[in-house]
Amino acid sequence: MIQTDQDALLEAALIHVPFEGMNDNALMAGARDIGMAPGLVRVHFPQGGAGLSAAYHRRADRELQQSLAETPPEGRFRDRVSQAVWLRLQLVDPELVRAGAATLAMPQNAALAARLVWETADVIWTGLGDKSDDVNWYSKRATLSAVISASVLFWLGDDSPDHAESRAFIDRRIDGVMNFETIKARLRSLPGAEGFTKAAFGWIRAPKPNPLPGKTH
Repeated sequence: MIQTDQDALLEAALIHVPFEGMNDNALMAGARDIGMAPGLVRVHFPQGGAGLSAAYHRRADRELQQSLAETPPEGRFRDRVSQAVWLRLQLVDPELVRAGAATLAMPQNAALAARLVWETADVIWTGLGDKSDDVNWYSKRATLSAVISASVLFWLGDDSPDHAESRAFIDRRIDGVMNFETIKARLRSLPGAEGFTKAAFGWIRAPKPNPLPGKTH
């Protein structure tokens, strides 16, 4: 993969995050390391530390997406979801995640933080073959987003050997998600339920790619 100037700055800045935090100071220090003009920092990361946090998060999402495509998890579906969440945690450094979380916890970054977790949930469901395009597309990602957020917090405070307690925590949470999906399926099988669902939520569809005019690929 060809490394862009933004990629180079991301790598350089992350080295300074443990000392500076996920902020402009880390970005400027990274720029100095690679000989980048200070004025270009805002070009590549206009949101400053929040943008740096998002870039680190999304890089791990891309790695997860590639891993799921190349080596799909095996076993029961709930086990595959659990494995995917666990793999996502293995793709990041706890110290960098803490720094990123501190930056994204600021009120002005709340919407971005929520979007990032949603994107991770979407990568997992899509990577595991989810084909839903109605209200289930949203409900699956909403419930998994909650699992991911809780799992990250638990993982950051887990000092058990090999993070065994985090694995067990994720399994329990995923069981809850899958039980919820089972309950939804049973409710849809009740007499009249399908018609009600279509009437109430039939207009809801998963978002579709919206390429720019003239864009063919």
